[in-house]
Amino acid sequence: MPFRSGFVSIIGRPNAGKSTLLNALVGEKIAIVTHKPQTTRNRIQGIVTVPKKGKNSGGQIVLIDTPGVHKPERTLDKRMMQEVHDALEGCDLLLFVHDATQKFGKDDALTFELVKHSRKPVILLLNKIDLIPKPQLLGVIAEFSQLHKFKEIIPISAAKGSGLKILQEKVLENLPVGPHYFPDDQITDQPERFLASEIIREQVLICAHKEVPYATTVMVEQWEERLKLTRIAAAIFVERDGQKAIVIGRGGEMLKRIGSNSRRELEKILNTKVFLELFVKVQAGWRDSRHFVEQLDWHRQLEELSESLIAEQEPLRPKRSNPKD
Repeated sequence: MPFRSGFVSIIGRPNAGKSTLLNALVGEKIAIVTHKPQTTRNRIQGIVTVPKKGKNSGGQIVLIDTPGVHKPERTLDKRMMQEVHDALEGCDLLLFVHDATQKFGKDDALTFELVKHSRKPVILLLNKIDLIPKPQLLGVIAEFSQLHKFKEIIPISAAKGSGLKILQEKVLENLPVGPHYFPDDQITDQPERFLASEIIREQVLICAHKEVPYATTVMVEQWEERLKLTRIAAAIFVERDGQKAIVIGRGGEMLKRIGSNSRRELEKILNTKVFLELFVKVQAGWRDSRHFVEQLDWHRQLEELSESLIAEQEPLRPKRSNPKD
């Protein structure tokens, strides 16, 4: 079997388990995960390199996690849906993730419309099968089988790891013969700065009041690497003073908890000691500001950083190919 490689977009409604699946297939945490919908706001690439074994020449799967498909209302929502459309354009295969514990709803219908019009081969993944009885699962399989001619229908549990081995095999079978797109030891293309901002935002989502997280975002403003320490300063943006008070908490307790939890996560990922400073800033209506939302794109942030370093006649430091190296 020749070496196969390609780009595989993961799509589905919010909270279907797409980011959990990405992390499980890659074997490392490269996408944040919470129980709150619309946690993922950007395309995130995860790279799985399958080694050569016997007659199998191996392969490379470039997974693209996407925001949950939903009807866009704000500028941020439109940007998130543009990320989904961009991911669909250049891919070789689609993984349509459906939460098998949920009935087919309006967000599933929106996702299904993208599936039908994509002209790409589609593998349907029925996720969270550990939470439903087998007779119910069989009914879900029968229901989806009538909707579309899927290449495969695979029941999985991304959280438990069930069905992921056969999924990887089926994905490789449906990819074209191709080259190594990334080095074997690389597991993501996202810079550490972006990963850090996402880890902090994850802790805001987990720790803060339920009405606050959707109005928050995080930007890393300073990053300094020393021999045994990385110093990071980041701003948590909210839309109102009341939200700022909630994120800071009484006596600063909430912000301390967010910072402490984030620092521990970052030290595991970066494999170094981390000194983390967090600030909370009010940016009224940022979710409806096209300029501000565009600034959140890490591709744009990286370009601006590169230009800044060139202006200072300093080379842009290459990112680590593996966040744990």
